[in-house]
Amino acid sequence: MPPEEEVGRVHCRLDELLEERGMTLSRLAELVGVTVVNLSVLKNDRARAVRFSTLTAICDALGCEIGDLLVLRPRA
Repeated sequence: MPPEEEVGRVHCRLDELLEERGMTLSRLAELVGVTVVNLSVLKNDRARAVRFSTLTAICDALGCEIGDLLVLRPRA
């Protein structure tokens, strides 16, 4: 298990990317083939794991790179 200070450092920018593209979470879920609930967990930084295939599908649908979607927050 990672040290406590490392938990929660990965931030998902899904909300920002959706807004920039004028896309809803529901539409992205349709395009990617995952549930809105699963995307919501990712969007709200509550995901503990994500499949590479899901990341790839999200990035394809949004026209972005994984580094645009996931960023590392600085240590507190």
